[in-house]
Formats: sequence, structure tokens, C-alpha cells
Amino acid sequence: MALNVVLVEPEIPQNTGNIARTCVVTGSTLHIIKPMGFSLEEKHIRRAGLDYWKDVKLKMYNTIDELWQEYPGGDFLYFTTKAKMRFNKVSYPPDCFLVFGKETEGLKKSILEQNKDKCVRIPMLGDQRCLNLSNAVCVAVYEALRANGYFDLN
Repeated sequence: MALNVVLVEPEIPQNTGNIARTCVVTGSTLHIIKPMGFSLEEKHIRRAGLDYWKDVKLKMYNTIDELWQEYPGGDFLYFTTKAKMRFNKVSYPPDCFLVFGKETEGLKKSILEQNKDKCVRIPMLGDQRCLNLSNAVCVAVYEALRANGYFDLN
């Protein structure tokens, strides 16, 4: 059993590097939906992920539809500041997918509209725009791990 982190069109290499590191230390699989705003070969992403890149369980897709087709019965949760439901008020099935949008725009409106009942938010002050993407992923991953008894993590 392991979590799945999905980044839809990530733009900032340092964020993706930090997220990759979080995935490695938690046993989560990282799924990236293209296009990306950088190359996985860039030094910034390698530096952020340190020597963890060799251990990343990474899957790449050209579209989110490809991901949905590969996991038709998958449990997906979509993180957005536009949701009403708090992320700590939902259940996290053991192999669920935590989906995050790109840094500048979040998830596309069409994705959110298709999945209204699966959209969740991390609470924050109302006059602030959003958390940094890598911080939001880390908060969500550890909430899902907590809800599942941290699997085999020590």
C-alpha cells in the first residue's frame, strides 16, 4: 500500500524536486502530467531532490486523461483553494491519488467541475492566496499517512 502524488503541469523545478524527496521518504509514487515548465535534467531539480532521485517511483503522462485511463477505479482527491471541504474531513484510501495543479493557476476549472465531490482544501487565512506547492503536498501526504496509521513507516 502506498500513496500517489499527482502533479498536473508543474512549473517550478525546486518544488518538484522537494516533492520527489517527500515521495521517496514516504514510499509514495510521483505521477507527473505534462507539460512541465522545466526538464528533469535541470540542476535546480536535481539539487532540490538531492541524491533521492535514484529512488523516486516516477510515472509520466501526456494528459490527465491518460492517468485516469490507467487507474479507472482510483480514488482521487483534488487539492484546491476553491473547495469547501477541508482535507482533514475526508477519508484517504490506502492507494489514493492526491492531485495538485500547477503553481501559477492550480487545477483547471474543468477538472474541478468534473470532480466537485472529491475537491478538498488545506485551511489558511482567507486573505492569503495559497501555500507553496511542495509544502501543500507535504501537508497532504502526511495527513493521508496519519489517517492510514503511517503504513510501514517508523
